Amino acid sequence: MKLIGSLTSPYVRKVRVVLAEKKLDYKFELDNVWGPDSRILDTNPLGKVPCLVMEDGSAIFDSRVIVEYLDGLSPNAKLIPPNGRSRLEVRVLEALGDGVCDAAVAIRLESLRAPEKQDEAVFVRNRAKLDHGVAAFATSLGDKPWFSGVTLTLGDVAAGVALGYLDFRMTDLDWRAAHPNLGRWFDKFAKRQSFIDTAPPAA
Repeated sequence: MKLIGSLTSPYVRKVRVVLAEKKLDYKFELDNVWGPDSRILDTNPLGKVPCLVMEDGSAIFDSRVIVEYLDGLSPNAKLIPPNGRSRLEVRVLEALGDGVCDAAVAIRLESLRAPEKQDEAVFVRNRAKLDHGVAAFATSLGDKPWFSGVTLTLGDVAAGVALGYLDFRMTDLDWRAAHPNLGRWFDKFAKRQSFIDTAPPAA
């Protein structure tokens, strides 16, 4: 398999963490979708990463679709419960993690516009999403060792990637001070080799 992506995309990072947790072999191909030399449209008609290219040349895109496919490839280290309430809870946590990343990316893109063209409403609206999203993570985690209780799931991966992206792009957001339980949990999550290997480069 070949994964097309970038080192700074949180959605790509989520897929890479899952690949590491599942111990699946793959080739990682860098592509800057904003650059003139990007070839992502050759494999993903939406022009987005991550994109997973199979051995037969077919492609899977959208991180949620990719990670569900990867989790089904091996019975080892199952990250998504097979059914019931526990599966629903994990998928909701994944949606929350992606939503936090969406808000952070929106702030990042708006900040790259010329100052006179920036829309303050974009910053205000998405900062509120970040604050509420992180608070929801803290409430969901409580005092449990992992979001699901005793084992790491895709919910933990989604939360960890989202919080890591906030550390990377939103350095003024001190979520640890507001939510000490999340800070303690994230320190444990970050020590896992799968996350360290996929951490973004320094800004």
